[in-house]
Amino acid sequence: MCEKIKQQLAPLTPEEQCAYGIIGTLREKGHEAYVVGGAVRDRLLQRTPGEVDVATSADPETVQAIFPRTYAVGAAFGVVIAIVDNVQIEVATFRKDAGYHNGRHPDAVEFSDVCHDAERRDFTINAMFYDPAHCEITDFVGGVRDLRQGIIRAIGNPSQRFTEDYLRMLRAVRFAARFNFELEAETAGAIRQHAGRIVQISPERVFAELNNMLTGPHPDRAFELLDELDLLRQLLPEVHAMKGVRQPAEFHPEGDVFIHTLLLLRALSHPDGELAWSALLHDVGKPPTFEIGKHGRESFPCHARVGADMTERILRRLRCPRAFIDHVREAVHNHMTFAEIKKMRQSTLRRLMARETFAVELELHRADCAASHRKLGNYVHLLDKLHEFRNQPPVPEPLLRGHDVLATGVPEGPDVGVILKELEELQLDGEVTTRDAALEWLARRVAE
Repeated sequence: MCEKIKQQLAPLTPEEQCAYGIIGTLREKGHEAYVVGGAVRDRLLQRTPGEVDVATSADPETVQAIFPRTYAVGAAFGVVIAIVDNVQIEVATFRKDAGYHNGRHPDAVEFSDVCHDAERRDFTINAMFYDPAHCEITDFVGGVRDLRQGIIRAIGNPSQRFTEDYLRMLRAVRFAARFNFELEAETAGAIRQHAGRIVQISPERVFAELNNMLTGPHPDRAFELLDELDLLRQLLPEVHAMKGVRQPAEFHPEGDVFIHTLLLLRALSHPDGELAWSALLHDVGKPPTFEIGKHGRESFPCHARVGADMTERILRRLRCPRAFIDHVREAVHNHMTFAEIKKMRQSTLRRLMARETFAVELELHRADCAASHRKLGNYVHLLDKLHEFRNQPPVPEPLLRGHDVLATGVPEGPDVGVILKELEELQLDGEVTTRDAALEWLARRVAE
């Protein structure tokens, strides 16, 4: 039965204004049309919606005939993009799906009515329809009820919904974490039943969902749920392996590596993808390097280096862009260097701050400390140094190059790099500041 509830949605976003105009035009032509899905859900939660989708009884050809600027992105599935005032709005024809063979796309689509269109969607909170002309919400599946009670519930038979598209299992987790909702029992049970099938989803789609979780408001809750539902073990066994790996209580009173990682994620504030994945994977090298030292304390020799290699393999498996992989790998590799920053020479510190990934590494260090011993002295020290160096280039251009060293008769080989490294230290420490002074130093160095 259709439940109708009065609901005033304002102020409107530009996307909503365009969608409302499209709906008005469709209705003038005698067609049903509504805002559907996430935009309705978000407004009921008093959140500003992002994308705004329209569902209508008009078929794709009719939609394209009515609106002068359109293009079909999924005409076989009844989906057309209408462009109004340079805003793109997805307009989809009411439909019901006839079976899925590949865990993603329906085998066949039959255009239908609004009720059947609601029943083929994923979760009740995403299947409400809003009529802007009468400020009414039409709800066939109990979405309003579940929204009020804070529940993520699959529509109809949960097992069937997930079989249609296994990615919905990750979407369920993402919505539960994002809104701090509970997963309805049968829905959670169906996810556990089908968890092993998640590996059938393309790595790119999996990465997109995981990235949305990590950069969302409650990434720690998302990864707790992934673990509880057996999805974490399927997708990121390296992260799952952190569970139960003990750490020295002196540095990590919070518990094992997995607990520490969840607390670190919680300590981040709206991280971007590079920081979020660096946080998730910064200690991924601890399980394979775990050992008990001669004093009976847990240790993880070279875990940053090992973790960096593992990070690259994980992100390559998820088909991430090369630059993204390089930056996250570098942050994981360098995260232990911050322990000794107060002992570093100024030249070493300036080189550290010149790293392309330094901003990510600095925030990772802050959150790492906040999630463990809570000692932020090194973090504050680095902030002071950033202020001190603010008017200086982090790493100035080298005063001399390799050909300058070779011109003095030094043969090609490692000695050239050693000499240039020594000169760089002197330059960064302010002891050698001009090319002429560098050439004089070089002459003395070679004579020695």
